[in-house]
Amino acid sequence: MRALRKSQGGTFGLQITSMIDMFTLILVFLLKSYSSSTVTLVPGQGLNLPGSTATNPGIEALEMTVSSEGIFVDSKQIIKFDSGRLPASVMDKADNRFIRPLFEALNEQATKSKGIAEKNEDVKFDGKIILQADRSIPYALLKQVMYTATIAGYSDFKFAVISMH
Repeated sequence: MRALRKSQGGTFGLQITSMIDMFTLILVFLLKSYSSSTVTLVPGQGLNLPGSTATNPGIEALEMTVSSEGIFVDSKQIIKFDSGRLPASVMDKADNRFIRPLFEALNEQATKSKGIAEKNEDVKFDGKIILQADRSIPYALLKQVMYTATIAGYSDFKFAVISMH
């Protein structure tokens, strides 16, 4: 054995197992501490969003789009506009600011989210909604949409804009 060690020219052998353990721990630490919450928001075709110099990061929330064609919730068309206007048939008879089909779609989404929040304590329903609105949409229509969304439980609005940087 001694003759074999002398012929190897050294007594130090590289212990790679400890080094692999160390790199594994560093990798796990970096993966856990690095949180990437990028939100990909794709404006609808023909949607001309307003510009802004705001630099706030995006959030995870329900997406609602108001374009010249209609109102969409999670990319599903809820209301089709008649020549760029809300059809009279979607308005509530008792309250002219209340849009019945929009309320039903948002209420369904809120019920789903609340059900998930009951079963998973890491998820919480906070009533956030990302609103994409074409710049040509009249403010009176946006007020009606926001009024209806608030009644459905979505009262925290985040407006999607195009960065002007």
